[in-house]
Amino acid sequence: MNAMNSVNRLRTRVRDLDRQRRHRSTARAVLRVLPEPESWLDIGTGEAHFPETAREFFPYTSFDGVDATTRVTWAREADRVEEAYVGTLTDPPLARALRARYDVVTLLRPPATPQELHAAVAALRPTGILVLEFPQSHAAGLRTELDAQPCTVLTTTRLVLDRFATNTHRVVARRDPSPS
Repeated sequence: MNAMNSVNRLRTRVRDLDRQRRHRSTARAVLRVLPEPESWLDIGTGEAHFPETAREFFPYTSFDGVDATTRVTWAREADRVEEAYVGTLTDPPLARALRARYDVVTLLRPPATPQELHAAVAALRPTGILVLEFPQSHAAGLRTELDAQPCTVLTTTRLVLDRFATNTHRVVARRDPSPS
């Protein structure tokens, strides 16, 4: 039994290290296209592990998080995010409050619905950056949905940074400027 506990602890540690490496890679991808964002929203942030890691690269950026669970309030209390929103970005009051407010929005999982992707793009300021990470199985459908949004895909990357997740893709897109 003791050996099994050691193996489980090792797996957990490896998983945590993989997550940190993937999060650092995501932060560096944003750094290449937007070196000093003022504000950043992490959708589905949970306990805000990603904002905590990204802060290493963006110490002056204000990170906010939205999550359907109350874990995001714990993240605010732990100073991992400045503003914590419990709910989903498709909730109309939350969507209105966050509209065109962020330089960067991250969604490090497939959008739950096409409306969630639309709400993520709507939360961006003009020329803001959207970062999506998703498994290969979602690639074609997400690309079609993204093409329907007012944004331009800047980069598409196939990630193999996680020993437990294969065929993960990252898309970095820029919201189109507002028409003059």
